[in-house]
Amino acid sequence: MEWLDYVAATLFTLLGMACLGLVLIGMPGTWIIILMAIALEFVQRLWAPADSPYMFSIWVLVVAVIIGGLGEVFELIAGAFGAKKGGASKKGMFGALTGGIVGAVLFIPIIPPIGSLIGAFIGCGVGAIIGEISNANDVKLKDTLKPAAGAVIGRVLGTLAKLPCSFAVWLTLCIAAFWR
Repeated sequence: MEWLDYVAATLFTLLGMACLGLVLIGMPGTWIIILMAIALEFVQRLWAPADSPYMFSIWVLVVAVIIGGLGEVFELIAGAFGAKKGGASKKGMFGALTGGIVGAVLFIPIIPPIGSLIGAFIGCGVGAIIGEISNANDVKLKDTLKPAAGAVIGRVLGTLAKLPCSFAVWLTLCIAAFWR
């Protein structure tokens, strides 16, 4: 490894660590880490000799994408499972799932750094309420609060479950950057 490779790997490690903080506030930090690794792969070709090994093998990148995808799945379905634990019907669970996605997307421009996180929590709760109300005609709003609270708690736990996956992606890529 050349000295420039060490500098690049160190910068990647530090920027990746900052991206872990983005995951906590609902931003796509895991995917930014993966995109940085792919970008570094292309940039490294500017200074590295033609026969030098790549900083990240294709298999390391594939593993990072799979782990990152699992973290996203955990986060997405956690709201629906939380709603179910709160007594939600299938429509309430579906409402929590879709509400979390819609809320995350809609709130991004409203409160830029943490809008997607707040939107996901609000969307899960509102989605569960709408799902429960649409499930039966005689459902009262107070009967939907427990499934909605379960959906929000589930989404919070899902976000926390995503963090170890993001950490695993970061650690895998950092080790690959230094160890070739």
